[in-house]
Amino acid sequence: MTFVNVGTLGVHPGARDAVVAILTRRNRDLETAGCLLYEVGVNDDAPDTVFVAELWVSAEAHQASLQLDSVRAAIAEAMPLLSGPMDGYRFAVTGSPLRE
Repeated sequence: MTFVNVGTLGVHPGARDAVVAILTRRNRDLETAGCLLYEVGVNDDAPDTVFVAELWVSAEAHQASLQLDSVRAAIAEAMPLLSGPMDGYRFAVTGSPLRE
């Protein structure tokens, strides 16, 4: 069953664009690991927040991706830019009106 992780990352003032740049670097390892969608966004009404939406083939694939060297390197690079507040939702997909 496909798995979704939708969340927000709090970033230090002025660090939003740097975090976006880290998270949007091409990473083919994610595809190989089972990532179907990884979208990063911003909202000017929340200048110290980065929004992320991920769709995975399974929750296990998402969890396993956190052990990939490329993912661990991106996390390590982004961590000093994060202010701490993280929020979000994780859920198993039960259906969609866009596919059967």
